[in-house]
Amino acid sequence: MKPIVPRTFGAPLGMYSHGVVAPSGELVVVAGQVGTRVDGSVAGEDVGSQTKQALANVATVLEAAGCSMADVIRFQTFLTSGDDIPGFMAARKEAFPTYFRDGVYPPNTLLVVSRLVLPSLRVEIEAMAIRSRPTTSTRTRPSAARGARRGASKTRRRR
Repeated sequence: MKPIVPRTFGAPLGMYSHGVVAPSGELVVVAGQVGTRVDGSVAGEDVGSQTKQALANVATVLEAAGCSMADVIRFQTFLTSGDDIPGFMAARKEAFPTYFRDGVYPPNTLLVVSRLVLPSLRVEIEAMAIRSRPTTSTRTRPSAARGARRGASKTRRRR
């Protein structure tokens, strides 16, 4: 991921890039993840605890797709109160260096909404990532199979 830094813009207001150029590959879309643990319990009442858990949940979904947080090209975050922005930013400041070791952070759109699916939830985080395309050797198998089918079709036509 390469950050886009317009010459006429100032620095971003937080830990994000104004834009990024993503490598080619397969788009992985992660539905909004909230601050709940595996057992369904809320990670804590504060936005910081919930943000860290939501980010961990995003990372878990990405890992299941064969990606990591380093593959994320965009976040969209929903908070239920503007008063939670400092706590959210503090949690990101703590977590992001472990996820984005190169210091290049994906763009993030932050929205304040009236509520989430459960009243106890304070943050929800969506993500988009790019998964590397399969290697050439993986692609040759389907092509070979198609070629074999084509050959079989030609044989049938000749009869």
